[in-house]
Amino acid sequence: MQYIKRELEKTLIKYLNIFPAVAIMGPRQSGKSTFLLHLLKDDYKYVTFDDYRMLNLFYDDPEKFMQIYSNKVIFDEVQKVPELFNYLKIAIDNDRNNYGKFILSGSSQFIFLDKIKESLAGRIGLLSLLPFQYREIPSKLRSESVYKGSYPELINQKFLYNEDWYASYIETYLNKDLKSISNIGDIRDFRRFIRLLAANTSQIFTMSIFSRELGVSVSTIKRWVAILEASYIIFLLPPYYKNFGKRIIKSPKLYFYDTGLVSFLTGIKTEELYDNGPMAGAIFENYIVSEIKKKILHDNKKTELFYFRTSNGVEIDLIIDCDENKEFIEIKKTSSFNPRMVKNIENFLSKQDKGFLLYQGIKMPYLPNIEIIPYNDYLN
Repeated sequence: MQYIKRELEKTLIKYLNIFPAVAIMGPRQSGKSTFLLHLLKDDYKYVTFDDYRMLNLFYDDPEKFMQIYSNKVIFDEVQKVPELFNYLKIAIDNDRNNYGKFILSGSSQFIFLDKIKESLAGRIGLLSLLPFQYREIPSKLRSESVYKGSYPELINQKFLYNEDWYASYIETYLNKDLKSISNIGDIRDFRRFIRLLAANTSQIFTMSIFSRELGVSVSTIKRWVAILEASYIIFLLPPYYKNFGKRIIKSPKLYFYDTGLVSFLTGIKTEELYDNGPMAGAIFENYIVSEIKKKILHDNKKTELFYFRTSNGVEIDLIIDCDENKEFIEIKKTSSFNPRMVKNIENFLSKQDKGFLLYQGIKMPYLPNIEIIPYNDYLN
C-alpha cells in the first residue's frame, strides 16, 4: 500500500526535539501506526498492545519490560496498559534531557489523557492525527471524499468498499472499543443515538431533545456524547458570544470528524443521493468545518473554532479565533453567489478581521476584506 505524506510529519519531528515523550491521539484507522512506522521505523522500536504477547510481557515483569524497551520506542494502543504511564514517568525523569525518548499512540482520549495529566504532565507533547485532510487526498478523489469520507484505507482503495468498511468500523467500535472505554448501557439505544446524531449533523445540539427521542436521561446523553468525543467520532462547536450582544443561542453545534460515516449512517450511497438529498447542505457544511478542524490540529495551531447565531436567526457558520484577529466564514453548497450570503459577515467584521464565502462556484471580486472563493482554494 502506497504511503501518502501526512501534514503532521513536520510537527512531529519538531516535537521529538523538544519533549521527552510525544503522544499522538486519533480515531481508530486514522493511520497512526502507518504514519509512525513510515517516518521512524529505522530509529525506533515498535510495540503494539494489540499484541497479547506484549501485554503479557509487561504484566508478567514490568521492570524487565522497561529494560528491554528503555529508549526510542513507539508504544501503540497505550490506553490498554494504563499502568505503563508510571514506569514511563520514572524512565523520563531519570533521563530528562533525552528528547524523543518515547512515542505513545492511542485511539481513546479517556484513559490516555487522564494518565498523561496524572503521570506525564510537563513531560509530553500532545498531537492529533485525524483521517486525511483535503491536501493529503489524491486530487482525483477529493470531490468524492466530501460524502464518502477520508479514512486512509478508503482512499487507498479508491472508495471501492465503503459500505462494507464503515459497517465493520461501526461494529468494531460498538462491540470492542466501547467496552474498553465505558459501560454505555443498552447498545441498541446507543446505536440509535449515533444514527440520530448523523441525521442532525451541522445542527444545534440540544441534549433534552435527544433524551426525549430515545427515552433515556439527559445525563446518559451527556455521557454518550463524552464517549463519542473521546473516540474522535464527533465534536461540538461552541457558540461565540463575546461582544456580540446578549440574545445569543448558547447551545453547541454538532459535527462528525468524518462525513463518510454520516453518509453511511443516513443511507447515502451515491453521489446522486448526496447531491439531491435533504442532507446535502448539512453534509457539505460538516465537511468544510471538519476539514478546517483537521488542518488546525495537524498544524498544531493554537486556534479556536466557534459558530454564531442569535435568537432571531442571524447566523455565521464558522468563526476562527486567532486571538489577534478572526476569520468569519459562510458555507454554501451552491455554485451561485448572492451578496445576501455574506451580509451577516459584513455586519460583524472588524478592521483586522477577514471574511470568506466558501462555496462551489468560481472566485469573484468583492470587498477587500471579504473573499468569495471556491472551498477547495481555501482548503488547499
